[in-house]
Amino acid sequence: MSKSTRARLEVRNALPADATAIMTLIEKVYPRMGTYSDGQIRGQMNNFPEGQFVAVYDDAVVGYCASSRLDETVVMSPHDWEQISGNGFGSRHDPTGDWLYGFEMCVDPDRRGLRIGKRLYDSRRALAERLELRGIAFGGRLPGYRRIRDRVNGPEGYLAGIKDGTLRDPVIGFQLANGFEPAGILPRYLPEDKQSGGAAALMIWRNPYVDPNEAPEFRVPRGIESVRLATVQFQAKPVADFAEFIRNVEYFVDISSDYKADFVVFPELFTLALLSFEKRELSPMEAIDRLTEHTQPLIAELSRMALEYNVNIIGGSHPTRAEDGDIQNIAYVCLRDGSVHGQEKIHPTPNERYWWKIRGGDSLDTIQTDCGPIGVLICYDSEFPELARRLADGGARIIFVPFCTDSRQGYLRVRYCSQARAIENQCFVVMSGNVGNLPNVDNMDIQYAQSAILTPCDFPFARDGIAAESTENVETLTIADVNLADLTWARAEGTVRNLADRRFDLYAIDWSNRPHGEQPKVDSRPMGTRAPGGG
Repeated sequence: MSKSTRARLEVRNALPADATAIMTLIEKVYPRMGTYSDGQIRGQMNNFPEGQFVAVYDDAVVGYCASSRLDETVVMSPHDWEQISGNGFGSRHDPTGDWLYGFEMCVDPDRRGLRIGKRLYDSRRALAERLELRGIAFGGRLPGYRRIRDRVNGPEGYLAGIKDGTLRDPVIGFQLANGFEPAGILPRYLPEDKQSGGAAALMIWRNPYVDPNEAPEFRVPRGIESVRLATVQFQAKPVADFAEFIRNVEYFVDISSDYKADFVVFPELFTLALLSFEKRELSPMEAIDRLTEHTQPLIAELSRMALEYNVNIIGGSHPTRAEDGDIQNIAYVCLRDGSVHGQEKIHPTPNERYWWKIRGGDSLDTIQTDCGPIGVLICYDSEFPELARRLADGGARIIFVPFCTDSRQGYLRVRYCSQARAIENQCFVVMSGNVGNLPNVDNMDIQYAQSAILTPCDFPFARDGIAAESTENVETLTIADVNLADLTWARAEGTVRNLADRRFDLYAIDWSNRPHGEQPKVDSRPMGTRAPGGG
């Protein structure tokens, strides 16, 4: 009897681990149109896991398609790729939408003989049928248009020629053969697509199992997706050595674990206590240099605790010297699976820049955890709405805000902005601040904090938008259970729907991943602002 062999080709839902391979594939398929950022790819999966598919051949990703659920009025109205895709994040996904909209499709040109495109379309069609959606729509490229544009009456004339058989187009022809039909032209769908003159054909497939005359009604189930959050209001106090500091931190990790918390968060710059055992008072730059020497031992201890106590730790923030010599303020997120992630503070305060020469970071993305994607905004970063919106677009439902403020006014700036971020992004925001003082340590003379776990303001949530808060200026641990499924409901069916109701036709946030001072190349564009579109 012959032995069985495993399948060489499969189509499955995309996973976060596929992100790098997907970006490489898209860059290969569209070499002159750029690729997505890692955050955009992960955002597509986080926002609608069921709608993203990969084709894998001999363990290599050879095809990818991305899609969202959208309301028919959105699908059939004039739009461009950036609007319909939520700037490439798939953040316009509507769990109650009655159409499946495809905004990305690519196949490795070296594997075209395997009918990968058809397999991906079949997977989409099966999803639309299972969800009982009205159909599938996407903007189909017109790659043959530029070559003969002088002989046809615009993209409309080109599409008419394809429909009546007098013209041939490899992309539209393939889509027609797979049961899609054109419903009009989107004239400014993707300006970067020079071959198509920036235009696309709105292609649709109608689900034969759904009555087009019957109004669909999709409701988001009010399920339970409970997560327990713990925030440490940490006392700044002198310690004899690094080991004593770690014992103070481990105490709260231990208590959080006893209460079966999924996350515990510490404040910004909580490691400044490590300067209290220095034998002399240091200048600001000497102090920062000395702190950076504790970076690796700190990460090792936080990671150990996350594993041993089975809790995800957001390690406040700690000044760290980067490879290029810059000092950055970084939150180390140590997950209970053993992985470690660093999130830089994007906006240092004037005080940090002046005394400590701290430089702002260049990247902000969600972090994948066993409770879904999360984000971290360190103190001042919470006062910049664009950052929280990027994390929400990437799928974050919990944003952690470690902070360090010396006055009530400074605290309230962070508090009010964190509450605003929770409302406008329909997410939970967890604040953690320092209290107490360190007399011989600069910037820790006095502290003011009232740590809190904040919610959106709508019916499923706490009356005042506060799930829990600590007593002011007292060292304590504050814990609350939150239901992530309430966020899904609120984003789709809430009294207001801040994410869904954005005017993508009027504004968008462009995000550049270029290092400081680096200029874009000619005819290029910042990574993460746009990417190749298409069905």
